[in-house]
Amino acid sequence: MNWYIAKVIFKINNEVAARTSQFDEHLRLIEANSFEEALLKARVLGITEEDNFINDQQQPVKWEFVNVAELIPLHELKDGLEVYSQIQEHEEATSYIHCVHQKAASLQLNHTPVF
Repeated sequence: MNWYIAKVIFKINNEVAARTSQFDEHLRLIEANSFEEALLKARVLGITEEDNFINDQQQPVKWEFVNVAELIPLHELKDGLEVYSQIQEHEEATSYIHCVHQKAASLQLNHTPVF
């Protein structure tokens, strides 16, 4: 069996966000015998995770599977393995770096050690 990382894309449809389109990108681990099987499994996963519900403002929300945008084979699993990378471009580098540091600090504050 082989391991793959699949980027599964969902469109979030709701009345509140009708002015803009929202998409949720999931990175999922898929175990399969071949690339084709992994792609099929990722698509089935996306279809089965479509959802309709009423949000806190009593408005209907629909999560609609779009497709699998990427499928990356993992040739081995080992500590420190790069699983995914994406280049970000921002007009304000200082603001972006500050945001990254805030997220890192939040991870440390919200982590409860397990002994």
